[in-house]
Amino acid sequence: MANQYNEALQTLAEKFSQDTHLSLATTDGTRVCVRAVNSYYADGAFYVVTSATSEKMQQIAQHPNVALSCGQLWELYLNGHGVGENLGHVLAEENAAMMKKLRKAFGSWYTDGDVNENDPNTCLLRIRLTDAVYFAFKKGKGKEYRINFVEKTA
Repeated sequence: MANQYNEALQTLAEKFSQDTHLSLATTDGTRVCVRAVNSYYADGAFYVVTSATSEKMQQIAQHPNVALSCGQLWELYLNGHGVGENLGHVLAEENAAMMKKLRKAFGSWYTDGDVNENDPNTCLLRIRLTDAVYFAFKKGKGKEYRINFVEKTA
């Protein structure tokens, strides 16, 4: 089981530690809202740069449990759940290492002015995964991982 879990984590890092389009679902307590965000995977979590005043961040502040989906069928695909948290401003010292990775991964769309890091509301969202179903395909053959990030099993 531990080997399967480590294999799943390694495959996730290989596939999603780059600019990844993620469908992120949050709730206001009554309705579920889904939106596409750019994200980056590292160490069991997806990271997103956003505004603290956005609807998603307001909803996460009240209801931190989220659902997500990313990838392409017949290539790689992940459906999962996690807990969202605002890690604070993107220029905060504690976010420096992750922001260096995100700037590089997101490339020119990020650094050419699409994101205003000087805006006091620009924040780093971390989505710590709790569980996921991950399908990885190689040469037409698929492998399914059912990952429990809390118990560290797959």
